[in-house]
Amino acid sequence: MTGPLSGLLVADFSRILAGPYATMLLADLGADVIKVEAPGGDDTRSWQPPVRDGISTYYLAVNRNKRSIALDLKDPGDLAAAQELARRADILVENFRPGGLARFGLDYETVADGNPKLIYASISGFGSGPKGAALPGYDLIVQAISGLMSLTGDPKGEPFRAGISVFDVMAGLHATIGVLSALNARHETGRGQHVEVNLMSSALSGLVNQSSAYVAGGVVPLRMGNSHPSLFPYEPLPCADGELIITAGNNGQFRKLVEVLGVPELADDPRFDRNEKRTANREELRPLLIERLSTRTKLEWFRDIIAAGVPCGPINTVDGGVAFAEDLGLDPVVTVGGIPGVRNPITFTGDTGGSGEAASYRLPPPSLDEHGAELRKWLEGQE
Repeated sequence: MTGPLSGLLVADFSRILAGPYATMLLADLGADVIKVEAPGGDDTRSWQPPVRDGISTYYLAVNRNKRSIALDLKDPGDLAAAQELARRADILVENFRPGGLARFGLDYETVADGNPKLIYASISGFGSGPKGAALPGYDLIVQAISGLMSLTGDPKGEPFRAGISVFDVMAGLHATIGVLSALNARHETGRGQHVEVNLMSSALSGLVNQSSAYVAGGVVPLRMGNSHPSLFPYEPLPCADGELIITAGNNGQFRKLVEVLGVPELADDPRFDRNEKRTANREELRPLLIERLSTRTKLEWFRDIIAAGVPCGPINTVDGGVAFAEDLGLDPVVTVGGIPGVRNPITFTGDTGGSGEAASYRLPPPSLDEHGAELRKWLEGQE
């Protein structure tokens, strides 16, 4: 195996999304990840449609570069294998309900007693405190409870969930950051740590300006559709044949925008010459911009506005997004063992063989217990 994390062994006791996403990122960067599954397999194996060759594309999205072993923790032999894996691991990632692994002797305190260098990452819905530990935590529940759904959708309509499990992904990223931080600390101390992440805390952190509006400003933000509470223009605006996202994040960009649109005088209009004024007077400014945008197609405007250095873009479907990334030369799709997936987004400059790519793609997402025989033999043997 190659990559900056090569030589590290990860025991992946997680399932569904947050944990598997974190461990796939570690695996892409060279870690040896062993995916421990119940005899029935990861839940997402059955989350379909869509499928590829009968396999859930949800499962395929977050499980490449891993080896799979199916273990029934209620079986003494399988439990012994799981405990031995934890003893040998550098990193263990789990998202059982807090305290759920203690009855198997796989909780942090027990495992760390025999493997003090272990970095043990726990991902939960609402933390391990007395109140949070009892609450199951799917992403949708956290989107609702955290306030995200109150911010998403038409202001005159009902709250909406985000189009992806956004807080599962954030929690997976936070867990990865925590693991890498603990790894760095281990270089100095020789000891591991217990890293804890929960979706609720990731959600409030990820709400950034919206949670800050309340915490620091005492303002409860409400949904505004595709508009931004603190910037204008920063939303879809209609052209002759459809909408184009236009974002002018500062005064300079706004001046360039109105020059391209043929109304340069708006940049010095006292109603619009600063962002806070444009935001306060958006209902006056919006129709003036739309009047000009409606004279040409969105593609024509896109080319001219981008050329002027103002961020803008079409509203694509996912296939259009992949095609756009391909056109930019980002090579968004990587195929491993005949299974296409989205490329790891991290690249490094330095000693990477000249490619600049840190990730390595070795194994397609495994079938259930695909590597069980070889891993059992290894775990039963002596190091």
